[in-house]
Amino acid sequence: MEDVVFLPAGAADLPAVRSLLERCELPTEDLTSATTAYLVQARAGNAMVGTVGLEIFGEVALLRSLAVAPERRGRGLGGDLWMRILDEASRRQVRRLYLLTTTAERWFARLGFQPVGRDSVPDPIRGTTEFALLCPTTAAVMAMDVAASDQRVL
Repeated sequence: MEDVVFLPAGAADLPAVRSLLERCELPTEDLTSATTAYLVQARAGNAMVGTVGLEIFGEVALLRSLAVAPERRGRGLGGDLWMRILDEASRRQVRRLYLLTTTAERWFARLGFQPVGRDSVPDPIRGTTEFALLCPTTAAVMAMDVAASDQRVL
């Protein structure tokens, strides 16, 4: 198995990020370097095999599309990406993370995220394109306090 390296993703990496997200059936319409304050890529050779990002608004942030290539799932890569983005959120003094999901509620619950009502989400998160337009209203909205995280890896 090839070694996986983790790197920050920049504007030049966005086409590969979009391609991976599309393969994972996740939204890409609003993905730009301006909407994602921090984006991590996982690469095996020349292939992008995972990604995750943060859209930061002061002390709150939206977790953006933690995605692992289908052929790489079940090997701990999602947990590795999670630990990197959690460290970055802490480093940037994010106190609370939010996410929307239609498929991975149980996985995120194991990390410490809990369901919250859409009306309890702070305005900056509610104003994102992902929250307001891209994710259906049936998507689960989840949140967690960064400081309360016990650094669980799956």
